[in-house]
Amino acid sequence: MLTTSDQARIAAAIAEAESKTSGEIFCVLARQVSRYREVPLLWAALAAFIAPPILVLAFLQRLALASIFSSWTEESARAMEGLILRGTTTYAIVQLGVFLCVAIIVALPGVRRAMTPPALKRYRVREAARRHFASAGARLSKDEPHVLIFASFDDRKVELVAHANIHQIVGEGPWNQAIEAVTDAMSAGKPADGFIKAIAICGAALAQHFPPTGAPKNRLPNTILET
Repeated sequence: MLTTSDQARIAAAIAEAESKTSGEIFCVLARQVSRYREVPLLWAALAAFIAPPILVLAFLQRLALASIFSSWTEESARAMEGLILRGTTTYAIVQLGVFLCVAIIVALPGVRRAMTPPALKRYRVREAARRHFASAGARLSKDEPHVLIFASFDDRKVELVAHANIHQIVGEGPWNQAIEAVTDAMSAGKPADGFIKAIAICGAALAQHFPPTGAPKNRLPNTILET
């Protein structure tokens, strides 16, 4: 996802930003956070429940129109019973066929990711970011401000995680700008440029509210983590 040059540029940007604050900035770029294996089943189930009833309603409408112009006899009643039996059997077969076809198509990686609801993507990316933040924060105390910039390349989703007290002090403005910078850069195929811009935004916010208190501790690595 990133070249060696990109990694070096990001590490230099983090070092520059951290030289002006007592805070730490940690970056993670994941190829993907989930395979969304439940998505094909979701769409297959929806299609299987929706498509066959529509076909049945269309069939019944045609049948009703035909019955208006025909007289009912014992023979026609038996024919209708057979027709209903064939119809219900066909309904079950069509429902199974729709389910399998949609499940197979949506299971294709590109289709599955395109058909994944954005809300589910945001949820999975947010959960992955929080896990990384908790892991990185285990090395630091709550008094040591640190910010995680997390992005999922395939999902085109970005999360910025910091302690609640940092959010209260800094506000949402800089964080939203940082997220937008990475998101736009990933869409343009230049994730490194987005991270560098976001690092500068976060660094400036941290420097304003958490100035240096001595020599940089650098408790978290400056190199971006790719997973």
